[in-house]
Amino acid sequence: MRPRLAEVLRAWAAGGERCAEAPPLRWSPLFRTAPVGGPPGQPPYVNAVVLTEGTTGADPMALLLALQSLEAAFGRQRLVRWGPRSLDLDLLWCDGHRRESAALWLPHPRWRQRAFVRTPLAALAPERVAALPALESAEPAPERLPPRPGWPE
Repeated sequence: MRPRLAEVLRAWAAGGERCAEAPPLRWSPLFRTAPVGGPPGQPPYVNAVVLTEGTTGADPMALLLALQSLEAAFGRQRLVRWGPRSLDLDLLWCDGHRRESAALWLPHPRWRQRAFVRTPLAALAPERVAALPALESAEPAPERLPPRPGWPE
């Protein structure tokens, strides 16, 4: 069962990973997207992008572990690559860090090819995707969802 968005937001806001001096967050609208890769028959996903204003000062690995902890709190089990999941939180960039390891690759190597990342990002920060080439993908275009209670817009 997937968590309700309001539950995820409350857990994130209450988490010890956030601190008073953390920069403000900007949230994209929500988009429904078809799953990419993985086993057939998965239900659609709801995707969004969250950006920080300024630098976080966070250690990228610590931030990744915090995101994975939140996923686990909502029942995420990593059984099949790109398989169904209750919650999926990806770290795409972190304060200009570059890293290539089995656990974390920054910036995320495939964000430019993924409509489920680019479309919410374009709605939030069009300047980040304006210079990118058009997507050449068979995946359906993400569908923008109406505002939801508990989701900042």
